[in-house]
Amino acid sequence: MSEPTEKSPGFASPPCLAHEIDPVYAGTAAVDPQQALDVARWRKAERARLLAQRAALDGDTRKAAAIAVTRHLDAWLADRFDTLDDLTISAWWPIKAELDLRDWLATLARRGARAALPVVTVRSAPLVFRAWTPEMKMKRGVWNIPVPAHGPDIIPNIVMSPLVGWDRGGYRLGYGGGYFDRTLAALTPRPLTIGIGLDAARIATIFPQPHDIAMQAIVTETGMARLECDEKAP
Repeated sequence: MSEPTEKSPGFASPPCLAHEIDPVYAGTAAVDPQQALDVARWRKAERARLLAQRAALDGDTRKAAAIAVTRHLDAWLADRFDTLDDLTISAWWPIKAELDLRDWLATLARRGARAALPVVTVRSAPLVFRAWTPEMKMKRGVWNIPVPAHGPDIIPNIVMSPLVGWDRGGYRLGYGGGYFDRTLAALTPRPLTIGIGLDAARIATIFPQPHDIAMQAIVTETGMARLECDEKAP
């Protein structure tokens, strides 16, 4: 198989790279302890609200949203890559009323790509990724989430993450464990990152902190979100 060819890599504007700057360069005032505590409390309350809002949706609505998201993902991939050959794309095993993309992931193999799932091997450490197919033997992982029972660790080219909430800066509100940001910070090379969620989960801001890493794209059932970075890019 040939190497995947990216059609239009694009460029990030300086504000979009702010999350990649080592906080030491911002000085000791970069993180105010009281502000960090206030943000953590606000996020906890907002997370609970958004999770309740998502859980209240019926199954048919979530299924229709997932199908719409995969159509937008296919269009995004086709616009960006000449081929999916040799791409490894990671998503997730759905929990807590998350959108279920497993049917779409299962189609990747016949299109030349490889699907992967994240695995917690050590608590509070970066995730690892393992290849996944519907026929693969699974086991119960941390929080009883099914994960591939065996296989080597791999590094995805594209990492998709479920969103509890999101803002136009491309920042995601997750479950609060820090696994996703910790993983992206540790991966070399850094994969493309796509947040996946509902349009109704958009909020004005998550009040990003120095450890938060912005997504390069966010996809909802309504399409590709227009992010601030897109508007500032030349």
